[in-house]
Amino acid sequence: MLHLNAFLMGVGHHEAAWRLPESDPFAQTDVEHFTRLARIAERGKLDSLFLADSPVLWNSIGRRPGGTLEPTVLLTALAAATSRIGLIATASTTYNEPFNLARRFASLDHISGGRAGWNIVTTAGEKAARNFNLDELPAHRDRYERAAEFIEVSQKLWDSWDDAAPLGDKAAGRWGDDALLYPPEHSGRYFKVAGPLNVPRPPQGYPLLVQAGSSEDGKDLAARYAEAVFTAQQTLDEAQAFYRDLKRRTAQVGRDPDTIKILPGIVPAIGATEAEARALEEELDRLVKPEYARQQLATTLRVAPEDLDLDRELPADLPSEDEIEGAKSRYTLIVTLARRERLTVRQLIGRLGGGRGHRTFAGTPEQVADAIEQWYRGGAADGFNIMPPVLPSGLETFVEHVVPILQRRGLFRTDYAGTTLREHYGLPRPTNQFTRQLTTASR
Repeated sequence: MLHLNAFLMGVGHHEAAWRLPESDPFAQTDVEHFTRLARIAERGKLDSLFLADSPVLWNSIGRRPGGTLEPTVLLTALAAATSRIGLIATASTTYNEPFNLARRFASLDHISGGRAGWNIVTTAGEKAARNFNLDELPAHRDRYERAAEFIEVSQKLWDSWDDAAPLGDKAAGRWGDDALLYPPEHSGRYFKVAGPLNVPRPPQGYPLLVQAGSSEDGKDLAARYAEAVFTAQQTLDEAQAFYRDLKRRTAQVGRDPDTIKILPGIVPAIGATEAEARALEEELDRLVKPEYARQQLATTLRVAPEDLDLDRELPADLPSEDEIEGAKSRYTLIVTLARRERLTVRQLIGRLGGGRGHRTFAGTPEQVADAIEQWYRGGAADGFNIMPPVLPSGLETFVEHVVPILQRRGLFRTDYAGTTLREHYGLPRPTNQFTRQLTTASR
């Protein structure tokens, strides 16, 4: 069946959503706002919800609401307000250490009863580097090599407690079995970590591992470790090519391709009629202030803002992808979209304002369901990252009107069959690698 994730971002993914009369421009730091969204998504039986994050202020605070709560802290609050929906947070492997992060996600998994997921990012942009004692962004390849070792150390730490280590034997006065702790004593290129972790093994074994990079290095990392992939494609052909490529890479490293779920983003503007949906989309686009958007686009494209004439196409002499060290896949997506459709800068800003390069779609609930089914049955997706342009109304409309259509078509669950995020995604609980090694050695 389809897998559906609710990507929650403030009052919506459209950058002008905060300007609508219905929107609270300060909702991005309001726990009650996110609690309401989480409960709506859980009412729709969605697999999970997702909070993006970056260790840097994302954009000009003149442009849209700025500043976000730390996602694992917010998800801890949402864990207490929900009972089934998965809880996925972004955390960077470039600007964290494995022990702290492994502990944080193990704690969230315990608190939520096995519903935690980690969106693994390497973090692009020099601004983030300057927040962490660095003068410049580490090279793209170095960030991905560090990420691979970071994940392996984290897995060793989650496995550093045997499931049977806690005993709680009051009669014998023995709380746990020290022989069932497996300190990893890891020593590698980027990390030296002794362990064991100071939290018992998480209920899921590991949190669900999610990845969102679509560069060549990003796809290789996903093929080795990811169990869900958030991605952005504009056309069915592009989505099918990405899907085939990532499934092939996953098989090449010895993994079952069915154990990696690919979820493209879709930004659905939904109306009772197609005209109503397009009117919402047009209203949002009218509220975009192009001077802010042009500055952001110039930063992404590594050009000066004055080089981007709002009423002309992109300059011909943009940097090549090889010259881009951060957010390579997003850079390629934006340039390809602009060139393919011969968009002016103003038109491109309008397209990006809705979903930052993710597919935008305006239509009735039936049309949105048709679009989702076409990509799903067409070998382009295992599910979707739902990115409502306006929140909470866009998520409520999706849950109340699109989900029932998908359920009637037999494409989506009518109730949760399990209690953990891994069970929602149809994935097994990982075997403890140290227990497995001991079992193999004793044979």
